[in-house]
Amino acid sequence: MSNWFHWDGDDLLLWVRTQPRSSKNGFAEVLDDAIKLRITAPPVDGKANAHIVAWLAKQFKVPKSAVRIENGETSRRKRIRICGPVQLSDAMADMFDSSKTGG
Repeated sequence: MSNWFHWDGDDLLLWVRTQPRSSKNGFAEVLDDAIKLRITAPPVDGKANAHIVAWLAKQFKVPKSAVRIENGETSRRKRIRICGPVQLSDAMADMFDSSKTGG
């Protein structure tokens, strides 16, 4: 089992390492116990965190209020709870599948 995500009932917990000021938004490779999340927003005045919440809400088809940064608001490493995700993005679904098979 992978250690960068965990199901807590219907909620999905993600451990991410953010890369702000990237050229595009998206998930990248898994690094140790976190998945890299590239975002275009700068890490100032809470803009990166707001961007992360909005982007993840769109990816998982949930309202922004269903995405919470539980740990790491001022750090690049964050634990994020997504309450009742409706769907997984294609990139995320591929990563979940490969983590089940060990590859």
